[in-house]
Amino acid sequence: MKRKPLATLLTAVALAFTAVAGPGLAAGESHEHDSHAPALKLDAAGHKWQTDAPLREGMQKIRASVERELPAVHAGTLAPAASEALGGAVEAQVAYIVANCKLTPQADEVLHGIIAELGEAADLLAGKTAVTDRSAGAARLVSALDDYGRYFDHPGWTPIERDH
Repeated sequence: MKRKPLATLLTAVALAFTAVAGPGLAAGESHEHDSHAPALKLDAAGHKWQTDAPLREGMQKIRASVERELPAVHAGTLAPAASEALGGAVEAQVAYIVANCKLTPQADEVLHGIIAELGEAADLLAGKTAVTDRSAGAARLVSALDDYGRYFDHPGWTPIERDH
């Protein structure tokens, strides 16, 4: 069975939510994450956005999955099956975040940009997007995780070491 790209699945979830919740609620409190993401920015006071436990948990699990595979990425030995597994692990955590995190509408809007980047990276890793080197998805994951740390207040979060 051919799997659909994450963005397509998230759009379907958002459309289903709109049909059930009604257009007013969906427009005002939507948690859909798509590729039409806004620019990343800090809050009006120049501070990082607050996070909640589900967001921190999901992002920490994505980070751990990426760190586990980075040595193989850097060595050029990341097997297709491992690349697909990493893409699947990211998709699973993104789905968990989308289903469970509850942020302010402004913070959620900024998170859309990071979620979109994570989804596109997962599609590259899983081979859903045509690319000659799937490991480019790992570089995009690291970039998205860096953006998360730059714009969201996640106690103890540090950038991933890029050189191994």
